[in-house]
Amino acid sequence: MIILKTAADLERMRTSGRMAAAVRDATARAVSPGMTTAEISDYAAEVIRGMGAESAFLGYHGYPGHICISPNEVVVHGIPGVRRIQNGDLVSLDIGVRYGGFVGDTATTVMVGAVDETVRRLVETTEKALYAGIAMAIVGGRVSDISHAVQQTAELAGFSVVRAFVGHGIGRAVHEEPQVPNFGAPGRGPLLKTGMTLAIEPMVNLGQADVEVLEDGWTVVTKDGRWSAHFEHTVAVGLEGAEILTR
Repeated sequence: MIILKTAADLERMRTSGRMAAAVRDATARAVSPGMTTAEISDYAAEVIRGMGAESAFLGYHGYPGHICISPNEVVVHGIPGVRRIQNGDLVSLDIGVRYGGFVGDTATTVMVGAVDETVRRLVETTEKALYAGIAMAIVGGRVSDISHAVQQTAELAGFSVVRAFVGHGIGRAVHEEPQVPNFGAPGRGPLLKTGMTLAIEPMVNLGQADVEVLEDGWTVVTKDGRWSAHFEHTVAVGLEGAEILTR
């Protein structure tokens, strides 16, 4: 069931969204060569606590981290640990903040130092795909209009979109209906309505779209070992366009 948000709900989601965005941006600025992914997570946890909020991910279905940190070939759900960031790495940060009963969910991919030009283009294309999808989150459209815009943007640039993991509805829960794939023909799926809130999140790979989950049950990596980028915003579907709640 798709849960439509009231005006009061949306106001609370604006607050949690702004908090998630602040954590995302502060953590992205803090990432530097030599840091471990655990140190990055600890930094984000301090920022979240300083706001009087809590991580929406810690303990979610047993997830052990405050945020998800996914370097290079890790697509999503990387668990913070001893892996050390190097100059030239990509580091995807997925942030979920709960405040006032609602969740803000957002992600960005940080280029650490000097990166390969193809890698830079991957990151830029993934962010462009996110905004192409957001542009289609308009009342009267269909969920797959978002999906198609993301896929077209990524594939026309020569990259592949991950199909095994998708965007989703969001609100009081981290994951709500509907699912929001990053691929598919337009004009399909649920009708977009006022009050719908979605987490749109392209995951785009340099190589093939195939992924696998490691033995820890969380970490998703590309099967071919090539790198991946991830961007995400929480948005509210609007009459003339989506409102980005995690800007």
